[in-house]
Amino acid sequence: MRSTVSTPLGLTEESENSELEELGEQLPRYRPDSIAALRRQTRFTEPELKRLYRGFKAECPTGVVKEDTFKIIYAQFFPQGANTASYAHYVFNTLDQDRSGLLSFEEFVMGLSILSRGTMEEKLRWTFSLYDINGDGCITKEEMTEIVSAIYDLMGKIVDPNADDDIVQEKVERLFQKMDLNRDGVLTLDEFLDCCLRDEEIIRSMGVFDSNF
Repeated sequence: MRSTVSTPLGLTEESENSELEELGEQLPRYRPDSIAALRRQTRFTEPELKRLYRGFKAECPTGVVKEDTFKIIYAQFFPQGANTASYAHYVFNTLDQDRSGLLSFEEFVMGLSILSRGTMEEKLRWTFSLYDINGDGCITKEEMTEIVSAIYDLMGKIVDPNADDDIVQEKVERLFQKMDLNRDGVLTLDEFLDCCLRDEEIIRSMGVFDSNF
């Protein structure tokens, strides 16, 4: 059943029962903040926000996206055969700031704003939160290993066709030696920012800006 609705972004669009709803799985209908609020929170213009919202709603008619759907959408940005599932999981968790398991348009567009138009420090802060899987304010070797492994799954055939677990572990050890300034076995945000801002090679070796979006 179709009906015409006016959204808080000033768009008029057709709404219809999604495939998930037809299968009996009800997702909450969600309406984003006003376009004025989103302009203040991001670096996008009003026309850009409207285009982004149309695209988001086309993929996610309910106004929110679950992780499984996000993984399908994310995979479309990479060559066929790339293993995107693991990395997409960590990107979703980083964007899903309230840990609701549902990604809203605001969460999506604020993350995209940082990664596409943020300062280097803002991008690095976002990247730190990506690597800080459990959100405790520190990055452990285990957490870094999980993310680096996911990046190799995503980009490995392009970056290093011969990459295996040993190569990943060696890379993590080298990064930790450079970044763990006080040798306590974990990386704080200050250590992470200090090392990355001083050494662009670290940023390149982590591969994060080639694979976020």
